[in-house]
Order: sequence, then C-alpha cells, then structure tokens
Amino acid sequence: MLRTDVPRTEAAPRTRLRWWTELPIILLVYGAYSAGRLLARGDVTSAVDHGLAILRVEKIFYLNAEHPLNRLFTREPWIGIPADFWYASLHYMVTPAVLIWLFRSRAVRYRAARTWLMTSTFIGLIGFTLLPTCPPRLLSASHGFVDTMAQYSDYGWWGGEASAPRGLGGMTNQYAAMPSLHVGWALWCGVLLWRYGGTRLTKVAGVAYPLITTIVVMGTANHYFFDALAGAVVMGIGLLLTRPVLRAADLLRARFGVRRLAPVTGGSGVAGSSIVSAGCQTSTGEQLPRPHKVRAAPGAEQGAEQGASPTAEDGAPAAAR
Repeated sequence: MLRTDVPRTEAAPRTRLRWWTELPIILLVYGAYSAGRLLARGDVTSAVDHGLAILRVEKIFYLNAEHPLNRLFTREPWIGIPADFWYASLHYMVTPAVLIWLFRSRAVRYRAARTWLMTSTFIGLIGFTLLPTCPPRLLSASHGFVDTMAQYSDYGWWGGEASAPRGLGGMTNQYAAMPSLHVGWALWCGVLLWRYGGTRLTKVAGVAYPLITTIVVMGTANHYFFDALAGAVVMGIGLLLTRPVLRAADLLRARFGVRRLAPVTGGSGVAGSSIVSAGCQTSTGEQLPRPHKVRAAPGAEQGAEQGASPTAEDGAPAAAR
C-alpha cells in the first residue's frame, strides 16, 4: 500500500519538465536579480569605506593576495588579457551551459540544482544591498591597484569603466563586490561537474574552474579575497536552504492546485514520469514504496458487462447469468 503519512504534495501526479517553461522562469529570476543589483546601489562613500575595511582586515591576517596577483596581471599581458576575457565572459557562459547539461542528461538532479543556484543568488543580492563594497580597481591609485579591464579594454568588447560591453557600463552596479557571485557560481558549476560529470576530465574541470576564477577576480582587481570567501559561504547557505525551498514550492503548488513538476527523461530509464512505473519520489529524493496494482476479482469484467455490481461487503461480483 502507498504510505498515507506522507503529505499529499509528495504523492501528487508529476509531469515532465519542459524547456519552454523553465527558460522563462530562469530569465525572470535573472532579470529580477539584475534589477535588484541596480536598485541596491549604495552610497559611494560607504562602499569605499567597506572596501578599505576589508583590505585592512586582510592585511592583518596576511590574506591580501590581491596586490601581488594584480601586479602580475598588469605586468604580463599574456596572463592579464586572457584573465579579463575569463572574467567578462565565462560567468555568463559556463553557468547556463551546466544548467542545460543537467536538464538534458541529469534531469533527475536538475530541479534541486536550479533551486540551489537561484536561492544562493538571491542571498547574494541581499549582501549587495546591505553591504555595498567598492572593488579594489575603483580605489584611489594610492592603494596600488590597477584596473586590468581598463588597461586591456582595447583587446575586448568591454569598456574602460566596467566589464559590461562598451557603452553599457552605467547599467551595472560596480559596488556589488561583496559577495563575489563570480566565485559562487563557479563553485556551483564545479560541484556539479565533479559530482555528476562521470569522467576524469570533467572532475578536473570541476576543481580547476572555481580555483582559477578565484585567482582571476583578485588579479583583475574586481574582488577581494574576502569577497571570494563570502561567495563560497553564500553558496553553502543556499545549499542548506535548497530542501526547505523545494518543500515550500511543493506546498504552494498543492495549495493552488498546480501539479508538481518533476524532472524526467524521455524513456532513458533515469527517472520515471508516473507513480505506477517509477514509484513516488519526494522533492528531497526519498523513494516511497510503489503502490500495488489492484487486480479485479475473477468475473468482475464479465459481471460489469452484464450490468451486475459488486457487493458492498467483500467486493465479489454478483451472480453471473
């Protein structure tokens, strides 16, 4: 028998995730995030003070790796130029690529991974709002940082004022340095590549991508080390909140009569789309017992054709002709 102590939402019929329903959700969330960054522009003086405070604390604990890395990137164009391309592009290319890869080949993991990413992103937006922070590249020259994006802007599509395309620098919040979601999103990609990649190359990429991104954001003077560390912390908090967020989403769907969406694959056997064929699985991954198939008593079909009805006591068909 199917367990009756499970909330109704856990045993609700499930349908296939479709890209045309997922894409608008992702675009809507990213649009809200981008708009939130712009609305979270804080006072420049406070942002500079926060940046200098971070730099002072890092110097106390000898964690200010930004200076030597920035000098290296500034002195060696063969390092600095690829690093600027890395910073300006991969953040917006690798993350969607991993999402699409999960959707197509690891569909049973997709919903939780997408929820983890979105939850962490909104936490990062809270950080931008509460703690506007001036990145090292925007501090006065007396602090020893060089904006490599401006130095090598002739080699790329970005302008001298930001990593955005030329002419669009004013549409970005340049004081949203804490936490670094460049590092946070790279860590998300790395964990998923390591966990579900399945090959040695993908596992190496899963380790290398967040590590190199951390070096790049500091060497280009876009983030402090503490920004990168905060990005990792935000992703950790988002991971812890993923299961409660999924449960809350299921409860809301049940309340408003919307069937719960669950990732399935088209006949590959990774995940089933019906309770009968694959059992019932909760949003947390718990597999519930498969329901028993009810067999009709002998002669029931014949009795139904003849207009007979089963008795109320034992379900046996009435006497046949």
